[in-house]
Amino acid sequence: MSDPVPTIAAVGLGHWGKNIVRNLDAIGALHTIFDNQVETRAAIAQLYPNARVAESYDALLADKDIDAVMIATPAVTHGALADAALDAGKHVFVEKPICLNLEEAERLNAKAAANDLTLMVGHLLHYHPAFQALLSLIQTGRLGRLRYVYSNRASLGRIRREENALWSFAPHDISMILAIVGRMPENVVANGGTYLSSGVADTTLSHIEFSEGVQAHIFVSWLHPYKDQRLVVIGEDAMCVFNDVVPGEDKLVLYSHKAGWDGAVSYVAKAEPEPIPYGDGEPLEAECRAFIGAVTGRAVPPSDAAEGIRVLRVLDACQRSLSSGAPVPLT
Repeated sequence: MSDPVPTIAAVGLGHWGKNIVRNLDAIGALHTIFDNQVETRAAIAQLYPNARVAESYDALLADKDIDAVMIATPAVTHGALADAALDAGKHVFVEKPICLNLEEAERLNAKAAANDLTLMVGHLLHYHPAFQALLSLIQTGRLGRLRYVYSNRASLGRIRREENALWSFAPHDISMILAIVGRMPENVVANGGTYLSSGVADTTLSHIEFSEGVQAHIFVSWLHPYKDQRLVVIGEDAMCVFNDVVPGEDKLVLYSHKAGWDGAVSYVAKAEPEPIPYGDGEPLEAECRAFIGAVTGRAVPPSDAAEGIRVLRVLDACQRSLSSGAPVPLT
């Protein structure tokens, strides 16, 4: 006998929230929808006539039939909306970042734990089958000892004023890099460029240093001529590229290149690229099911609140470095 599916309310029905609604409906967990924009929620209600439509967030939280909420609103609102939902006894999924303040995130996590409630963060790429296959390569030693990781996340558009490109784009990459390396960094240094809105960086480059010589960097920009979502992992024995903008077998490719020294002579031995098979399925559906599994007590999701706080600690350090121009330690 399968566990009952919790009743979930989708909060925020815009660019990403409408995808959450679609997946919750397909799973059979969609109960209520809400958006501050009357026109937006009316349009979504037409597509999902079986869902209830809340007239306000307070009314949604007062509904005892709702077990959990999934929040996909601007990042600046995440903390307050998650806090109110936890106070109402609801399990909470909140899109990345968990909030914009580290102390607030820790308080939310403590509140969720004290009330035996799930608090989960939307770090979508944890649930991508290609990234899961990449993690498996690393964990089974196929790449050998890690040397460095770099990630590019760039496109033209999705420009914001309430948060900079670092906070808008980099949480995904920080989340993946922390999972790959398996520990927190020792320090970060970040710089960026501001071109469109005063005080809001349109592009940033963050350099992250871990123990044992492992390094990583993350470049993000919404002023880029083409879409680039590429994660490159370099190990002693092999290299792997997760390119999320290409389809099929080219999305995850292993290169068993070798490079080093033979006495005083350097050498490079190139190998043929090897496409790595990975599962199918929509990452967002897997993420929604992970939240449902957490709510019903079956599993701790990869992007729980503790993981969200680790990502936020790195984001916060990168922002402080961006603002000061100086390295920021995390130890």
